[in-house]
Amino acid sequence: MSKTNSIPVICILSAGLFLISCSKDDNTDSDPNQAAFKGDFVSAVHQTSGSASIDQDETTLSLTNFKTDSGPDLNMYLATSITNVVNEYIDLGDIKGIDGNYTYDLPDNVDFADYKYVVVWCVAFNVNFGSAELMAQ
Repeated sequence: MSKTNSIPVICILSAGLFLISCSKDDNTDSDPNQAAFKGDFVSAVHQTSGSASIDQDETTLSLTNFKTDSGPDLNMYLATSITNVVNEYIDLGDIKGIDGNYTYDLPDNVDFADYKYVVVWCVAFNVNFGSAELMAQ
């Protein structure tokens, strides 16, 4: 075997070792798409279903397969409790829809140990349509 024939074999082996050592490790510690908090809606005064989740950065509330009844002046709240009257809450604004997938921007520094309920709240009648309790994931 001449020296010129062995060079390509060495190059191929070296390139293969380089690719193996530089390949992406599929075992990552966390999935950026995984929720930090998640809960399923349960009905209160009106039929409400779907799931609520808070992203890892705690900047976005996502509603998935969300469905509730139509009503006047519905808002989305983060609340500390789901009693008949919601006293401590963060108003995320008007409900974006009653059937589908929706996202809401969250204010900075929400303590989800306290604000652990997502509530569909009828402001006009002071009524809880339905809520989801957020659990750490």
